[in-house]
Amino acid sequence: MLTKRTKVVVGLSGGVDSSVAAALLKGKGFDVIGIAMEIFDGLVVDKDTRGHACYGPEEQEDIEEAASICKQLAIPFTVIDLKGEYRNHVIDYFRNEYLTGRTPNPCIVCNQKLKFGFLLEKVKAAGIDFRFFATGHYARVAQNDGRYLLKKSADRSKDQTYFLYRLTQEQLSQTLFPLGSLTKQQVRKIALSLNLKTAHRAESQDFIAGGDYTKLFDNDEIKAGDIVDDRGNILGRHRGIVHYTLGQRRGLSIASKRPLYVKKIDTETNRIVVSEQNNLFSKGLIASDLNLIAVDRLDSPYKVKAKIRFRHNEVDATVSPLGKDKMKVVFNTSQMSVAPGQSVVLYAEDSVFGGGIIEQAI
Repeated sequence: MLTKRTKVVVGLSGGVDSSVAAALLKGKGFDVIGIAMEIFDGLVVDKDTRGHACYGPEEQEDIEEAASICKQLAIPFTVIDLKGEYRNHVIDYFRNEYLTGRTPNPCIVCNQKLKFGFLLEKVKAAGIDFRFFATGHYARVAQNDGRYLLKKSADRSKDQTYFLYRLTQEQLSQTLFPLGSLTKQQVRKIALSLNLKTAHRAESQDFIAGGDYTKLFDNDEIKAGDIVDDRGNILGRHRGIVHYTLGQRRGLSIASKRPLYVKKIDTETNRIVVSEQNNLFSKGLIASDLNLIAVDRLDSPYKVKAKIRFRHNEVDATVSPLGKDKMKVVFNTSQMSVAPGQSVVLYAEDSVFGGGIIEQAI
């Protein structure tokens, strides 16, 4: 039963959202404990790179901000070392996916395996007892007929359910999202009213400090090669496949009378295949490694809305089972640049139906 003395650990990043989440829970009388992840090992990103990101040399400053907020709120604060786990499960995953021509999403993996996985395991191992884990994500958790649902936040412009679709029923059962019913503007106002140091802190949405993730790769892994059209005609040279993603138009450095986009990344020949935009559309996709939230299993077709990347508008689609742990998603309207490695997240009204990792466009 949820009572005012229920223990809640709050994941703190040093930013305004997680700070307000902790403050709101503290204000409601919960027994709040602040925790932060330490993930930067200093082995990849240059020390002189400036700017806050998930992985970068400014991490210590973020931890100090989180500690300061906990001191202001008079709650305990603990730093959990996850440097090895982050390298093994996020950095290595990201590198391997890019080197095989796929488009990874490190935020999704980090949420699933680090924030809602290893972090909480290590908190428990440290002897910290708690009932709930809270974060500053813009999302909501609800229950319906004994099943936990992941629902969109009130502020649709900040909704982060796309990055959280891999959460299990067990994880959702112990998760609180205090900001789910608030807008970003309201969160800023709350931070100002409480005189929180993070009230004016700028957001950082970079994965790697400075936004240049090519620093994750060794020089011998970044090999120049040919840029070709659909017929194999050489149009120019590329700087290494890690610099390119499907659908990319800018930065190709090739001369053409019509706009050309990256259609395929061929790792076997080290070639980038480009084509005109109308050749990049697909009617659907095959996805695997599924995680279903709204239903226990996918045993028949469902009408849903599909989102094939975070900055993509949802589109009407039909999802059907396709063997073990696979599904086929057919769009009502063909979509551009369906990228293997990315996640497709499915919605039923304002709830996450489920999702999976895109294996191929069809």
